[in-house]
Amino acid sequence: MAEIPIIPRKVLFGNPDKASPSISSDGKHIAFLAPKDGVLNVWIAPTENPDNAKPITSDTKRGIRFYEWARAEQYLFYIQDKDGDENWHLFVVNIQNGKIHDLTPFENIQARILKSSPEFPKNIIVAINRRDPQWHDVYNLNIETGKLELVLENETFADFELDDDYNIVFGYQLVPEGIKIMKPLNDGQWEHWETISEEDQLTTDCVTISKDGKYAYLRGSRNRDTSTLVKCKLSDKSRTILAEHPRADIDDVLIHPIEKYPLAASFTYARKEWKILDENVNDDFEKIKTFIKGDFNIESQSLDNRYWVISDTVDDGPINYYIYDRETKSSTFLFANKDVLKNQPLAKMYSKTIKSHDGLDLVIYYTLPLSSDSDGKEIPDKPVPTVLLPHGGPWGRDFWGYDPLHQWLANRGYAVISVNFRSSTGFGKSFINAGDREWGGKIIQDQADTVKWAIDKGIADPDKVAIMGGSFGGYSTLAGLTFFPELYTCGVDIVGPSNLETFLDTIPAYWKPMFEMLTNRVGDPRTKEGKELLKKHSPLNYVDNIKAPLLIGQGANDPRVKKAESDQIAEVMKEKNIPVTYVLYPDEGHGFARPENRLSFFAVAEAFLAKFLGGSYEPIGEDFKKSSIQILSGKEKIPGLKKALDNKEKN
Repeated sequence: MAEIPIIPRKVLFGNPDKASPSISSDGKHIAFLAPKDGVLNVWIAPTENPDNAKPITSDTKRGIRFYEWARAEQYLFYIQDKDGDENWHLFVVNIQNGKIHDLTPFENIQARILKSSPEFPKNIIVAINRRDPQWHDVYNLNIETGKLELVLENETFADFELDDDYNIVFGYQLVPEGIKIMKPLNDGQWEHWETISEEDQLTTDCVTISKDGKYAYLRGSRNRDTSTLVKCKLSDKSRTILAEHPRADIDDVLIHPIEKYPLAASFTYARKEWKILDENVNDDFEKIKTFIKGDFNIESQSLDNRYWVISDTVDDGPINYYIYDRETKSSTFLFANKDVLKNQPLAKMYSKTIKSHDGLDLVIYYTLPLSSDSDGKEIPDKPVPTVLLPHGGPWGRDFWGYDPLHQWLANRGYAVISVNFRSSTGFGKSFINAGDREWGGKIIQDQADTVKWAIDKGIADPDKVAIMGGSFGGYSTLAGLTFFPELYTCGVDIVGPSNLETFLDTIPAYWKPMFEMLTNRVGDPRTKEGKELLKKHSPLNYVDNIKAPLLIGQGANDPRVKKAESDQIAEVMKEKNIPVTYVLYPDEGHGFARPENRLSFFAVAEAFLAKFLGGSYEPIGEDFKKSSIQILSGKEKIPGLKKALDNKEKN
């Protein structure tokens, strides 16, 4: 295998140059995220001169990751929590004078934007759990004065659907049988409108309410497997299917920003496919195809729908963004998210559909080290060390496209595989529901089946296979090491639950409305059978099975998977003299938002994998600089870790 230059970790896991562009309602400004003094902030620029950008926020620690334009063009919103606690506050920025206000200046609350309408440009509808941590009350919020007006005191609903006139159309109540959809009556009471069955629960939702309030555009899987885009008449519930796919659920839907009807819809089985629903955008989509190179999406629209912000995702390069003018049918290159990626030795990502042990189709994506496949047949010349990357959720999925983890690991000499195991979304309700109460069962078997496929195909070296993931992917790591101890050489667990009983017992208060859904799909701690299932699927109860070294990464403030989940398995492993290295970040939550912390953890993970799989690695070096990293145990087990910690303390 030819020598491939090392791609620096900072290139892969540091801040983007620019990301998440969005156009203002009037089309006059572009906003995006970019570093200011090394921290992600919101920048704006005139649409006609994107290079003339300036920062309008001044976060100095955690970075801003989520923002959106207000309907009043001089304002932007962003949300921010404290050290990963997910108590999101809502901030507004006046782009004309730079003033920033916390619109929800309350302790220990979480705020959500429910609706922002062009009909009321200086008011938005928000949900805040100030009165009761479990329930989000609904408020009308004036973004200039900060005045909150109570719309609904809520003790029933997990979420709401509103129209552009700020009328509540639906309230969603999660119940054991699925989702109970309620409609408000004029006297303040509610009537039952419909119940979404448990089997359709994760493949049904509302996309938008039509401008005239007569129709709801829904994703739905009633009486079929894959979800479709449906036009539903609210008065009599009559339905018309607008878009469908034989193997994939409805994905993104492009909505007219004023009239609120669908223009196009996408489906993703292995790759994204678009279906045109309004002939007025047919020429636009044909034009877009002439300048994009990969899978594209419409990220943002001006209110008059003249300007679109287009993203173009490829597997071996940066994401490119364009401004597209529908009036002139012309595109203008905006920027790439990371220019430096253009000059790096990046690898292609392949997709395959393989069979699980019981016959399910599993869509996988894999990346091979450069120069390992001399004949171009998508199989290395000889088996190579391999890393399996199960995704989080489990109700999420993997996609084709540039993935920094794939590129990082492939660059270090590993084959990298992501599998859409049962419970993954996008492949129909039967596929999702096949993972119910199978967290430690058939889901983990699907992952093992993927590794065995890779071994049988000559991709994976059977003696050098690692498993690594975050959240449910972290749980998958722990479950993989305990339930398939002969299969994996080592594992990396990032914020993964180790005990499903304690995990369900410590979920955030604002998750309580969806507790019934969790118990249906994970296991019910209120029943004898449910408790037994949770114990059976909890890796903590099988620590004696672990034969492979484990690296754990945890945020101290994680509200979803508490620190105790990592504490308890690390402690038992130490007691039993099973190799474990435990990394803690006191200023992080469910994942590592600060790039300094990401860099430090992946530096540790890279040395860990190199020790046990034999790949190349970039020494830890300065990766701990400005990081809050703490090693609670096992620092002596990873090459260069103790020295890097000593250098950090000296500096």
